[in-house]
Amino acid sequence: METTIMLASALSGVNLLLLGAVTAVWVRNYRTFGTPLIAGLIAFGAVLLVENAVAIYFFFSMESLYSGDPHVQQAVLVMRALQAVALGVLAYVTVR
Repeated sequence: METTIMLASALSGVNLLLLGAVTAVWVRNYRTFGTPLIAGLIAFGAVLLVENAVAIYFFFSMESLYSGDPHVQQAVLVMRALQAVALGVLAYVTVR
C-alpha cells in the first residue's frame, strides 16, 4: 500500500472517531431537546460515518483502484485531510 493511501486511511480512521464523538453528543442532545435540527445532525453524522467506513474498506480491499495515478492518490489524501479539519472544527464547537 502506498504511503499516500495509508495516510488517507489513517485520516478516515480519525474522521470516524471524530464523527462518533459528535454523533454521540447529538444523540444525547436529541434525547433532551428532540428538535428536528438535531435529528438532521444525527443523520448527517450517520451518513458520514458510513462514508468513511466504506472508504477504509475500499482503501484496503481495492488498492489497485488508487494505485494507477499518484495525482488521484494525492487528491484523495487532500479530500480526507480537508474533511478531518472540518470535522475537527465541528467536534470542537460541539463538545465545547
